[in-house]
Amino acid sequence: MKHRNIDDLPRKHRSGAEGYEFYRRDLLAVHEAQSLVRVYEIPPGKSAYPYHYHLKNEETFFILKGEGLLRSAEGARAVKAGDLLFFPAGEEGVHKLTNTSETEMLVYLDFDVVHDLDVAVYPDSGKLGIWGKDVNKTYRIGDDVDYYEDE
Repeated sequence: MKHRNIDDLPRKHRSGAEGYEFYRRDLLAVHEAQSLVRVYEIPPGKSAYPYHYHLKNEETFFILKGEGLLRSAEGARAVKAGDLLFFPAGEEGVHKLTNTSETEMLVYLDFDVVHDLDVAVYPDSGKLGIWGKDVNKTYRIGDDVDYYEDE
């Protein structure tokens, strides 16, 4: 059993390309369980991740505070505190969440089903992310090679 107060969880910060930034608190390390619970805080005008979907992992978000814009396979829609969002594995679960506030953090719980190996697809940039215990890599889809090349 794990019992933690959110204020006792280390707050990790990540920023990348313009428009992407988040703070995250993890209840469990990635390989401590078959599911993860994370608290995300997204600054105004930012997104945590690009538009993507997972081939194996499912995600559920519960918006705790703030408001944002969810881009999904169904189009764009406003989301706010109290909303529950489920993203199945596969193309139908494609999503990107952006904080639309000019002053408030968008805060949400992220519940993930985790597999030993997962692939995330980024349709806008034509990339694949391969995530697992011993791998954390991103590749351009156009860089594919024949299976037997250079063997």
